[in-house]
Amino acid sequence: MARVVTDRATFAWICDVFVGGDWRGRGLGKALMAYLTAHPNLQGLRRTHLATRDAHGLYAQFGFVPLTGVDRWMEIRGQPYAAG
Repeated sequence: MARVVTDRATFAWICDVFVGGDWRGRGLGKALMAYLTAHPNLQGLRRTHLATRDAHGLYAQFGFVPLTGVDRWMEIRGQPYAAG
C-alpha cells in the first residue's frame, strides 16, 4: 500500500508506503515505487518528497537523495497549532 499527497502541479509527498511482513522480500516495495514514479500524475513536478527510517537503499534506486535546502524547511511535530 502507498499513498501520495500531491497538487499535481509542483509537489508530491509519498507517504504511508507499507508492505506487510509476510509479503516483504518479494519485490513489492520496488514494484510500488516503479508504479508511482511512472504514474502520469507525478511527472514534471519540481519536488517529490518522502521520509524513511530504514529503506534508503530502495528509494535511492528511484533517484531519491538526502533532502537539500533543509535550512528553508520548518515543521511542527506532535503538538497542536498555536492559537493565532
